[in-house]
Amino acid sequence: MKTFFSCLSLLILVASCNNAEEKVIPEKSKKQEVVYDMYEPSEMANLMNQMYAHNLDVKNAIVLGEDIQEFPLDFLKIHTAELSDFKKRNETFESFSKLFIQAEKELYNPESALSETERFNNVVNLCISCHQTECTGPIPRIKKLLIK
Repeated sequence: MKTFFSCLSLLILVASCNNAEEKVIPEKSKKQEVVYDMYEPSEMANLMNQMYAHNLDVKNAIVLGEDIQEFPLDFLKIHTAELSDFKKRNETFESFSKLFIQAEKELYNPESALSETERFNNVVNLCISCHQTECTGPIPRIKKLLIK
């Protein structure tokens, strides 16, 4: 009888230990799928990045004394490209974009009285001036385009 109770006690002890090892995972600690809100640049942001890359190539060509290509017609999209959701077109932006297109076209005019360096720096300074009124973040990057 002693053996029976000893075995029974041992079985109850083992069974209770096995139950303790089984952990119930609460709902909160289950791995949840994280969804990231990825930044999607606007059509205008993509266009301006394209303009920056093109003007960097133009700067390098001018510095090396090479001929620059012709005016990129994609730049005309500045008047129609979709802005970021939180931005609106205003008169200041419209006037700066018209001046920018004029300066860009002048850059490719070989009959201009100004040197290529002066014409190029005029384009870059227009970009800086416009960005001082609205979106100031890219100004340090734009300033790197200036030919000294």
